[in-house]
Amino acid sequence: MKKKIAIIMGGYSGEYKISLKSGQVVYKFLDTDKFDLFRIHIFKEKWVYIADNNEEYPINKNDFSIEKEGKKITFDCVFNAIHGSPGEDGLMQSYFELLGIPQTSCNAYQAAITFNKRDLLSILKPYGIKSALSYYLNEGDPIDLDAIVTKVGLPCFVKANKAGSSLGVSKVYTKEELIAAIENAYKEDDEVLIEAFLNGTEVSVGVITYKGQIMVLPITEIVSENDFFDYQAKYEGKSKEITPARITDIQQKKVTEMALRAYTVLKMKGFSRSEFIFIGDEPFMLEMNTTPGLTEESILPQQAQAAGISLAELFENAILEALN
Repeated sequence: MKKKIAIIMGGYSGEYKISLKSGQVVYKFLDTDKFDLFRIHIFKEKWVYIADNNEEYPINKNDFSIEKEGKKITFDCVFNAIHGSPGEDGLMQSYFELLGIPQTSCNAYQAAITFNKRDLLSILKPYGIKSALSYYLNEGDPIDLDAIVTKVGLPCFVKANKAGSSLGVSKVYTKEELIAAIENAYKEDDEVLIEAFLNGTEVSVGVITYKGQIMVLPITEIVSENDFFDYQAKYEGKSKEITPARITDIQQKKVTEMALRAYTVLKMKGFSRSEFIFIGDEPFMLEMNTTPGLTEESILPQQAQAAGISLAELFENAILEALN
């Protein structure tokens, strides 16, 4: 009997459009001879199953079920394709754990940590994983511009601490630009992370659990046409993504070790995609995404295909790992 798979997509953040694309790609590539697939849209105002004729059926949040043609449908596994909240910050993971429904992304604790850039980098630092000098603000804190510049220098990056897809991120060149950049970051989150600018080669490293083994995928080099790898560069074609990355053997060895260490130290499962910048041969970690983009143009699917793993195999494996 075929397993019933709910593919959740959408979400509560500005990343919902990308998530809908990711979820649709998962729906397109999973083998319908093996699985019964259900597209589930998760929004603040509604949770609904979207049938092939675009008819909507409400989700019963008490047990994550739907009723269709007088029959109750429950799910064997959830494929999580939600970027940002509530799919990447631990909320959905906690919900499914309480209901006892397997899901494809990491557990709730890991999701909450990795979604918080400040906490993630703090936890990994004792394990030898380097990151940029940083300064933290919570909304309402007094803003001491001189202290910020003294700590991180200029130029610097001002980021929303808990937001993905480069939302709420600004590159700042002068002290006078800091206030506007901080206000921009606060539009996405109530915590701000201000980091020193690292001038080097940026790479993205995918790590997955594949057929029971942790696997580091071929590394991607990011070359942005814009001033940094912002939303336009990520999703509107304003960057080159080169897989495998044009880095030295020693750089490849070091960043592979770092990405693998982060995945194992955090006791991750499912997909992860971490960003690093090289200063000389040393990789400095920027962040880790646990529900990375899954469109055909997205980085992790590109890396999987470079490793000889088709999208159908990548997505099916995620379900089998969750069910196991």
